[in-house]
Order: sequence, then structure tokens, then C-alpha cells
Amino acid sequence: MQHWQPQQGPSRRHRRSKHHRRLRGGRLLAALLGLIVVAFGLVKLIGYGIDLLSSRQTANRLQTIYYDAPTETPIPVTPNPTLLPTSVPTPIETEAPTPSPAPTQSPIPSLAAMPYPQNPKLQISSRFKALRKESKYIVGWLSMGKMLDEAVVQRDNVYYLDHDAMGNSNVNGALFLDSGISLKQRPYTYTIYGHNMKSGAMFGGLRNYENGTFYHNDPFITFDTMYETGRYVIFAVGSVSTEEWGRNYVDFYALRSATIPERQAAIDALIAASVHTCTIDMQPDDQLLVLVTCVEKDEDRRVVVARRIREGEDEAELKKLVEKSRKR
Repeated sequence: MQHWQPQQGPSRRHRRSKHHRRLRGGRLLAALLGLIVVAFGLVKLIGYGIDLLSSRQTANRLQTIYYDAPTETPIPVTPNPTLLPTSVPTPIETEAPTPSPAPTQSPIPSLAAMPYPQNPKLQISSRFKALRKESKYIVGWLSMGKMLDEAVVQRDNVYYLDHDAMGNSNVNGALFLDSGISLKQRPYTYTIYGHNMKSGAMFGGLRNYENGTFYHNDPFITFDTMYETGRYVIFAVGSVSTEEWGRNYVDFYALRSATIPERQAAIDALIAASVHTCTIDMQPDDQLLVLVTCVEKDEDRRVVVARRIREGEDEAELKKLVEKSRKR
């Protein structure tokens, strides 16, 4: 006769084996996820490398075209225009006498519109005719010593964030002139944007100018457009805020303003935000070159700002002035 016995649970050995299998499964899953993350990172890294190589190949191709093209006779630099006040409407006189005339308001001084001094008919130079066969959006060429030698494009302020100067998809993007700047007349301010790449591509090298020795050794920039050549001396370098509540706020729109007080206030803000003391004389009618890139904070920008070298100024003397600047 069989006796009923209660069902026995799994043995201790069985439970331990099951626990070990779970641990092994968890470790395998973690290892698999780790491999996926590493593989993803490698793919991204390889992609960045390919884009960097492609970006350099594009730059080399355009450099060959730019420097091999025949050049015209150098255009001499002319003096800056005299500052002129904006015109104000003449008050309409009525026949009825007035007991006391209303006080007249002084006009706000403003910069006069100016054609290109040596190119009023907007003839495109031979170099840029050759470049624009590759891309009709190429409008300028920026050279900064041995650090940078790149085409500058203008289309909108979005497209060239992830396309090179030839229009190919590229994470390095291209250097582009602010779309709000018209080249139909000589601008008082050129604003150029570019990515702050860790590889040093595009505007990744602008950080170098925060070093006093680097700035003293190479304070000049060449920026040519399809309508004129230009040589500039740097007077301000630093990080600024695009938000009014931010530290070192600079109104970038005011830099393009024709109203002299607004423009002067923006220039003063750039000088105040610079990591170097300013030793270069600045006037509101000086033509400015503003190079802009991003930094860690979304609302901040790194800027390198230069003014056109005036007629009669000597670069050797300007360099001596720059060498007198000191880190704040």
C-alpha cells in the first residue's frame, strides 16, 4: 500500500544553478549592450573621419581653383566714408501763426550707404567666377594664417550647418555669411558663422586667439568677397551672450545697424567682453569682420572680431600695437 507524500520543492543545488544561469544571462546581455554601444561609437567616429576627409578634399579642390585663377590688378583701399546724419523730413508750414515753434529734434547720426569704392558696377572677380562654376553660393574667401583657408558661402542660415561649400552632406558644414547681409552695397559688417569642430576644422581654431602669444603673432585676417579684397586686424576675442540677461551680452543686430549710437554700443560691448585689452583704434564707420562659433552654453558664442585696415596704416605698426595688449 502506497502512502501519499507531499511534493518536494526544487533542491538547493537546482535553485543555485538556476540563479547562476540568470546571472550569466544578465552578464551576457550587459556585454552585448556594451558591444552595441562601442560599435555605434565606432560607426559614428568612422563617419566623422570620413566627413573630415571629405571636407578637406572639398577645401583642397576649391583652393586649387581659387589660387590658380588669374587675378586682377589689386584694388587699393580707400578711406572710410564720412559719417552723415540721416535726413529728417522738413516740417510742413501752415499759414496760421504759432505762438512758439516746437523744438526741433536733433537727427540721429547714421552711416551712409556706400557702393564698393573701386567696383561700383559689381563686377565679379575672375577668381570668384571660377569658384562659382562649382557653387553659385560661394561669395567670399577667408584666410587666417596657416590655420584656415576656406571658401565662404551664403544661402540661408541653416543649409550649411550640415553641408559643405559644394553642397555635399557633411557634419563639418561650411563657413557661411549671415543671410541678412546684402552684398549689393559694401556692408559695414560681415558676420560669418562656422562650427566649432574638435578636429580644428571650420572655426574650431578660433579658440587659439584667446592665447595671448598666438594673438600677438598672427593678428591679421584676409577676407575677400567676389566684389572686393580686404585685410583686417583683430581687436576683440572672447565669449559673448546672445541673451540680454547673459554675461557679456552683445546685440549682433546692432552691429549691422546704420545708426551710429547703436553700432558704437555693440562695438563697445565686444571690446568689454574681449579676453585681451584693446589696443586698436576703433570707429563706428570702420568695416567689421565678425567670426562666430558656438561654445558649451547654447546661448553663448565665441567671437573673433576684426576691422578693415585703413588706408595708410602699416601692418608692422599695427602688430606692435597688438603686442601691447594684455590678457585681462
